[in-house]
Amino acid sequence: MTVTLDAADVFALGPDGAVAALREALARGLDPDGDAPRAVVPLAHGQGLLMPSEHGGWYGVKAATVAPGNAARGLRRINATYLLHDSATLTPVALLDGVALTTLRTPAVSVAACLDRLRALAGGGGGLRLVVFGAGPQAEGHVAAVRAHVPVADVVVVTRSEGPVPCWADRRTTAVRGGAAAAVRRADVVVTATSARVPVVDGRLVRDGAVVLAVGSHEPDARELDSVLMGRATVLVESRATALREAGDVVMAIGEGALAPDDLVTLADPRGPAAGAPADRPLVVKTCGMGWQDLVVAVAALRRKVGSPGERTEGGPAEPS
Repeated sequence: MTVTLDAADVFALGPDGAVAALREALARGLDPDGDAPRAVVPLAHGQGLLMPSEHGGWYGVKAATVAPGNAARGLRRINATYLLHDSATLTPVALLDGVALTTLRTPAVSVAACLDRLRALAGGGGGLRLVVFGAGPQAEGHVAAVRAHVPVADVVVVTRSEGPVPCWADRRTTAVRGGAAAAVRRADVVVTATSARVPVVDGRLVRDGAVVLAVGSHEPDARELDSVLMGRATVLVESRATALREAGDVVMAIGEGALAPDDLVTLADPRGPAAGAPADRPLVVKTCGMGWQDLVVAVAALRRKVGSPGERTEGGPAEPS
């Protein structure tokens, strides 16, 4: 029996459930560097993406499309479907809304990577000050994921043009106004969730000890963060191989001599993500999105919907009822 999880079923897991699932998988030894690479297929009007992964008795694959021209048509730029299988028999177990899965898991990965640092920043009381570049679903999702784990005092959203303040933000400014620079200087957390291909944050403005969550690019020639910031910061990535292949923020900083591959910290650090990162330097969490993240969150969402099918056995996960 194949179970269908629509967007509401996926989002019901919540950012706290998604973060917990990701942190547990990493604590149990999941190594992101062992994941299969994303396949990118050039299409006539965009890209096709295939993201497979196998772990813990499960195999899953996300099929996504990116159509830049869809915005002008009033359609979604990204569409996706996720198919989850029992790894032992390779039979389909669940079909999930892939857009909702991506929207939930991306900020969950960011927060899972630096949760201890966020809690330390919030330990002073008063709540964290967030600055968010971008006003789309990932911007909103990152605010929700941070709020689910630590107190937040203030959220400023920075966009390229004027517009109404989103319901999840306290204030809005534009990238060309001085208010954005002042907000970055004060920020405890800076989120970049844009479609920009050039830096949107002046790396000189980010204060020592701040956390920067960069999720907007997964191409080697596009970046949201400049080499000044990457050179100042501890840079945490999902996987060294993925970052060197897909993360333009990392690739270009290395090319400009501000960063070295061996400087990168990965989620597989046995001490835990960001363990030992100096508190007097910015912490940059640069993610591109990987198949294992979809898989872990998909399994957690399925278990929430149907009840835990139990641990992996020789015969595979129990059949959902």
